[in-house]
Amino acid sequence: MANIFAGDISKLVLKRTVRADLGEVSLDSQMLHVMMELDGQKTLGQVAQSLNMNLKTLRAITDRLHQLRLCESAKDSMPVLSRDFFSVLSAELSRAMGPIADVVIEDEISEMGESHNRFPLHRAAELVDVLARQILREERKVAFQQVMVKELRGIGS
Repeated sequence: MANIFAGDISKLVLKRTVRADLGEVSLDSQMLHVMMELDGQKTLGQVAQSLNMNLKTLRAITDRLHQLRLCESAKDSMPVLSRDFFSVLSAELSRAMGPIADVVIEDEISEMGESHNRFPLHRAAELVDVLARQILREERKVAFQQVMVKELRGIGS
């Protein structure tokens, strides 16, 4: 199962889940406050700001709530990468490493536990970084990274 808390979590959207088999679970006040904010609409960045909490603390709390199966990813409301982004990614990686680029992209997406058609926007930089590390020639790696950083800035706004 993919670790939904890998990489930048600020764009991740979570929702509370209802469990019939809850049993005895002890939640501290921070966990309760976070639970109340997880509405399936707000990003974790917005939740952190609302609770005046840093993302590192929020990551630990939401990871624990997720382990307890008290929250889950609101996949439908989670922003995903567009086909246009993948077209640029494929073209640039092909320029850097040749015709094997698409296979490398698919392999890395699979390794990350994600799918090509629902790849979370918040993990885009992580994907670009992993792919860049596989480019052997330094000048091609730098060129790839420069183009993709511009592309990431465009989707991040």
